[in-house]
Amino acid sequence: MKHMLTGALLTGLLVAGGCEEPYKTTDKLTQVTISGKPFTLELAMDQASRVQGLSGRKEIPDSGGMLFVFPDSEVRVQEFVMRDCPIPIDIIFLDRSRRVTGSHAMLVEEPRRESEDMQTYENRLKRYSSRFDAQFAIELKGGTLEKLAIKPGEQINIDPALASKAK
Repeated sequence: MKHMLTGALLTGLLVAGGCEEPYKTTDKLTQVTISGKPFTLELAMDQASRVQGLSGRKEIPDSGGMLFVFPDSEVRVQEFVMRDCPIPIDIIFLDRSRRVTGSHAMLVEEPRRESEDMQTYENRLKRYSSRFDAQFAIELKGGTLEKLAIKPGEQINIDPALASKAK
C-alpha cells in the first residue's frame, strides 16, 4: 500500500510538472517571460539580423523586443552599440544556461554625421558589454529594466532549441 501511494504521488507530480506551457516559437518570434511579465520577441538568428537588430525603430512595444541568439562558435563576450537607434533600448545578456550575466540601459547616440565615414561612426559609439560569455541577448524598450528589477544569475526561460538553430 505504501508503494502504491508513493507511486501515485510521483505520477501526480510528474503530470503536474508536465503541464508547463510549451515554448511558443515560430521562425520569426518567440514568447519569453521575464520577471513574471510575458514578452513577444523578434528573433535575430543570423549575423545580418543581429547587426540590424532594432536599428531605425522609432517604437518598441511595452511587451516586445528582440532576442539575439549566437551560435556555439560565437559564444564569447558580446558588445552591442546603439547604431542608428533613435530611442533608448535596454539589453539583458544571458549565458548558455540562460542566466543573466549583465544588463544595461543603452542611451541614444548622436546620429552619423554627413561628413563621417562608417568606420569613424562605429568607433565613436559606446560599447555595451556582456562582461562574460553570452549566447543570448534580449533588447527591450528603454526603461523596462528598471520595472523588471532583473538580477545577475536570474534565469530566463528561453526555448533551448533556438541555440542549435542560430547561424
